[in-house]
Amino acid sequence: MERETSMFAVYLTITLLAAALNGMAAIANLVGHDYPKRQADKLGVPRSWMRPLGVLLAAGALGLLAGIAVPLLGTLAAGGLVLYFLGAFAAHLRARDHHFAPWTLFFCAAVAALAVNLTSR
Repeated sequence: MERETSMFAVYLTITLLAAALNGMAAIANLVGHDYPKRQADKLGVPRSWMRPLGVLLAAGALGLLAGIAVPLLGTLAAGGLVLYFLGAFAAHLRARDHHFAPWTLFFCAAVAALAVNLTSR
Protein backbone atom coordinates (compact mmCIF):
# COMPACT_ATOMS: atom_id res chain seq x y z
CA MET A 1 0.00 0.00 0.00
CA GLU A 2 2.80 2.43 0.88
CA ARG A 3 4.59 1.69 -2.41
CA GLU A 4 1.40 2.40 -4.37
CA THR A 5 0.98 5.72 -2.58
CA SER A 6 4.56 6.78 -3.29
CA MET A 7 4.31 5.66 -6.93
CA PHE A 8 1.13 7.70 -7.33
CA ALA A 9 2.89 10.71 -5.81
CA VAL A 10 5.72 10.34 -8.33
CA TYR A 11 3.22 9.87 -11.16
CA LEU A 12 1.22 12.92 -10.09
CA THR A 13 4.29 15.13 -9.67
CA ILE A 14 5.74 14.27 -13.08
CA THR A 15 2.36 14.51 -14.80
CA LEU A 16 1.59 17.92 -13.32
CA LEU A 17 5.06 19.23 -14.14
CA ALA A 18 4.91 18.01 -17.75
CA ALA A 19 1.38 19.38 -18.15
CA ALA A 20 2.42 22.77 -16.77
CA LEU A 21 5.49 23.01 -19.01
CA ASN A 22 3.57 22.08 -22.12
CA GLY A 23 0.60 24.23 -21.15
CA MET A 24 2.85 27.29 -20.83
CA ALA A 25 4.48 26.52 -24.19
CA ALA A 26 1.04 26.10 -25.75
CA ILE A 27 -0.09 29.48 -24.43
CA ALA A 28 3.10 31.13 -25.71
CA ASN A 29 2.45 29.72 -29.19
CA LEU A 30 -1.26 30.53 -29.18
CA VAL A 31 -0.89 34.15 -28.06
CA GLY A 32 2.00 34.84 -30.44
CA HIS A 33 4.74 35.41 -27.87
CA ASP A 34 8.09 36.52 -29.29
CA TYR A 35 10.10 33.48 -28.13
CA PRO A 36 8.25 30.86 -30.21
CA LYS A 37 8.31 33.25 -33.18
CA ARG A 38 12.09 33.67 -32.90
CA GLN A 39 12.53 29.92 -32.59
CA ALA A 40 10.36 29.32 -35.64
CA ASP A 41 12.36 31.84 -37.65
CA LYS A 42 15.66 30.33 -36.53
CA LEU A 43 14.53 26.79 -37.37
CA GLY A 44 12.86 27.65 -40.66
CA VAL A 45 9.39 26.73 -39.41
CA PRO A 46 6.64 28.86 -40.95
CA ARG A 47 5.00 31.20 -38.45
CA SER A 48 1.65 29.95 -39.72
CA TRP A 49 2.43 26.69 -37.89
CA MET A 50 2.61 28.40 -34.49
CA ARG A 51 -1.07 28.08 -33.67
CA PRO A 52 -1.40 24.44 -34.81
CA LEU A 53 1.74 23.56 -32.85
CA GLY A 54 0.29 25.39 -29.85
CA VAL A 55 -2.91 23.37 -30.18
CA LEU A 56 -0.88 20.14 -30.21
CA LEU A 57 0.97 21.21 -27.07
CA ALA A 58 -2.31 22.17 -25.39
CA ALA A 59 -3.85 18.83 -26.34
CA GLY A 60 -0.84 17.06 -24.86
CA ALA A 61 -1.05 19.04 -21.62
CA LEU A 62 -4.79 18.49 -21.28
CA GLY A 63 -4.41 14.82 -22.19
CA LEU A 64 -1.86 14.36 -19.41
CA LEU A 65 -4.30 15.91 -16.95
CA ALA A 66 -7.20 13.82 -18.26
CA GLY A 67 -4.96 10.78 -17.82
CA ILE A 68 -5.23 11.16 -14.07
CA ALA A 69 -8.84 9.99 -14.42
CA VAL A 70 -8.52 7.93 -17.63
CA PRO A 71 -5.04 6.37 -17.71
CA LEU A 72 -5.11 5.53 -21.43
CA LEU A 73 -5.52 9.22 -22.29
CA GLY A 74 -2.45 10.10 -20.25
CA THR A 75 -0.38 7.42 -21.93
CA LEU A 76 -1.49 8.52 -25.40
CA ALA A 77 -0.87 12.19 -24.59
CA ALA A 78 2.61 11.47 -23.23
CA GLY A 79 3.43 9.38 -26.29
CA GLY A 80 2.19 12.16 -28.54
CA LEU A 81 4.37 14.69 -26.74
CA VAL A 82 7.42 12.44 -27.12
CA LEU A 83 6.74 12.30 -30.87
CA TYR A 84 6.18 16.07 -30.99
CA PHE A 85 9.55 16.74 -29.40
CA LEU A 86 11.31 14.21 -31.62
CA GLY A 87 9.96 16.26 -34.51
CA ALA A 88 11.28 19.42 -32.85
CA PHE A 89 14.67 17.73 -32.50
CA ALA A 90 14.66 16.97 -36.23
CA ALA A 91 13.83 20.62 -36.95
CA HIS A 92 16.81 21.72 -34.83
CA LEU A 93 19.12 19.31 -36.64
CA ARG A 94 17.84 20.36 -40.05
CA ALA A 95 18.55 24.00 -39.20
CA ARG A 96 21.97 23.06 -37.78
CA ASP A 97 20.94 24.55 -34.46
CA HIS A 98 22.61 22.67 -31.64
CA HIS A 99 21.17 24.70 -28.76
CA PHE A 100 19.25 21.85 -27.14
CA ALA A 101 18.86 22.99 -23.52
CA PRO A 102 15.18 24.03 -23.68
CA TRP A 103 14.35 21.09 -25.93
CA THR A 104 16.01 18.69 -23.49
CA LEU A 105 13.83 19.91 -20.61
CA PHE A 106 10.60 19.44 -22.57
CA PHE A 107 11.65 16.11 -24.10
CA CYS A 108 12.74 14.66 -20.75
CA ALA A 109 9.47 15.77 -19.14
CA ALA A 110 7.51 14.04 -21.92
CA VAL A 111 9.60 10.85 -21.64
CA ALA A 112 9.23 10.86 -17.85
CA ALA A 113 5.46 11.30 -18.19
CA LEU A 114 5.31 8.41 -20.62
CA ALA A 115 7.44 6.24 -18.33
CA VAL A 116 5.29 6.86 -15.26
CA ASN A 117 2.14 6.33 -17.28
CA LEU A 118 3.41 2.96 -18.46
CA THR A 119 4.74 1.79 -15.09
CA SER A 120 2.55 3.24 -12.37
CA ARG A 121 -0.83 1.82 -13.28
